[in-house]
Amino acid sequence: MVALTRMQRPNVLVGYDGTEENDVALRWAVEESRLRGLDLMICYCWHWPYPREHVDGGVQAVIQRAGENLLREGVRRARQLGAAGKVRTRLRREPVCDTLVAESHDAELIVVGSHDRDRLLEGSTAVRLPARTHRPVIAVRHGGGPRGRVVAGVDGSRAADAALGFAVEEAVLRDLDLHVVHGAWEPGAVPDSELPLFTDEEKLMEVRAAMLAEAVHPWKRRYPEVRMRVSPLLERPREALLAAAGDAELLVVGDRGLGGVDPLPLGATSSAMLHHAPCAVAVVPPPRHVPRHGA
Repeated sequence: MVALTRMQRPNVLVGYDGTEENDVALRWAVEESRLRGLDLMICYCWHWPYPREHVDGGVQAVIQRAGENLLREGVRRARQLGAAGKVRTRLRREPVCDTLVAESHDAELIVVGSHDRDRLLEGSTAVRLPARTHRPVIAVRHGGGPRGRVVAGVDGSRAADAALGFAVEEAVLRDLDLHVVHGAWEPGAVPDSELPLFTDEEKLMEVRAAMLAEAVHPWKRRYPEVRMRVSPLLERPREALLAAAGDAELLVVGDRGLGGVDPLPLGATSSAMLHHAPCAVAVVPPPRHVPRHGA
């Protein structure tokens, strides 16, 4: 196992529901915990199917026992998938997104699955959770599989730098190539002072290539073993990233880009990647707290 050059939180948190579609998320979480040397926390939320004012202790006990049995099966499956460290469980009666936010304080990252092979639904946990938590969220799409590289979207923002750092770590841990991509054609998301660049494509690419070189330099110095390719492209960010994600195992983006007027809880590009990327997508916020655990 490769040791990272920073401190980490104690566990990898995964939302679990026992379905076949969810198994890919558990598999990913087990691998993350193994590679990072962290505990695994498996979380299941049970739902009371009746109005809140309707109380039936017997029925509630049955539902809760079913949840406990499901978590025991989750632990068994995690061990089957190769979980090497401690596997803990959490059973809570509240919405999944609320639970994962509440449980994320000790999580290095959160892994969630999707039952949708093509486009994620607006109300799905995989879409709502990255906008609410301060931890990286990896949304693993059912039907995806190993493809052989990590792709990182970079735009010069603080969020993008955090995403790049996470992508570098994933490439190191998984021994994968890293493709750093910047879609330079984004006139609606830059300050007015940069708008003249879009009248001179050669100058635009020169400036953006310099930005990318500056962004990747400290990560190359810290992790010289990473096989890194850097691509400034004269395309819109969404199109550039979707094209690069076609042969990726993981696509990593920041939670927001440079566009400060974006009304979405997440940046528009991050949201689009969650909906449309064919691979697993990690949404990474800028760091806010000091980690508390050493791997």
